[in-house]
Amino acid sequence: MGRQQHIEGPAERLARHDQAVVIGAVVFVVLLSALYTVFGVGMEMSAVEMTRMARPVGEPMPMAAAAWTPAYAVLIFLMWWIMMIAMMTPSAAPVLLLYTAVKKTGSRSAQAPLLGLLFLSGYLLAWAGFSIAATALQWWLETAGLSNGPMMSLSSRALCGALLLAAGAYQFTPYKHACLSHCRLPVQFLTAHNRTGLAGALLIGAHHGTYCLGCCWALMLLLFAGGLMNLYWIGGLALYVLAEKYAPNGRLFTAATGGLLILAGLYVIATAV
Repeated sequence: MGRQQHIEGPAERLARHDQAVVIGAVVFVVLLSALYTVFGVGMEMSAVEMTRMARPVGEPMPMAAAAWTPAYAVLIFLMWWIMMIAMMTPSAAPVLLLYTAVKKTGSRSAQAPLLGLLFLSGYLLAWAGFSIAATALQWWLETAGLSNGPMMSLSSRALCGALLLAAGAYQFTPYKHACLSHCRLPVQFLTAHNRTGLAGALLIGAHHGTYCLGCCWALMLLLFAGGLMNLYWIGGLALYVLAEKYAPNGRLFTAATGGLLILAGLYVIATAV
């Protein structure tokens, strides 16, 4: 009798194309979240309209703010979270692909695509936590009259300048560099924090997301200076985060950015009326 032919199942086919599955998921998530952000789903204006109406940092535009209801709070949370997904997922893709490749060589290689997607889910859950905090901060700013209504930007040049100064100063802190090192050295991170199983994939993804959050939270709050839905600021910050994580001489790059932010903050405060 001849040797029995092995029939390949769906799980095995997926495992053979694990990198393609993960890359496809990343592209789909980023594209969908980017479209959600650009079109401002559920908001009074799209991001394109808000970008056209945007004024220089700290210059108010008198417009009536929306009333904060539970439904509106959920909408603002989704705006923040989906915007963070669009901005941060590309910079996490190399770590995600490395994690999937490592799992492909292990004893549960057939589950590599699933483990990779769970890793990504954990990463995005960490940014969901940030989005809850950002939503609460936005509510407080609007309640205190410090935010520019529907444009969702700070209405005071002095406050914008202080935010730029704080973000610049954070670039020099040990906590910033400690978190950034985990993002810049994915092999060391995955070796030091390896976990097994499906729950382990979710947890290690959330762990990596927490380090990424520790690295980038101050930069993300700069959206309050430029306008939360200002596409120039969204795109610029997303590209900067990608460069900061993977550019050579990263520590020098981070310090230079910190210096520029501090100078910008001092200028904005000095020119505040």
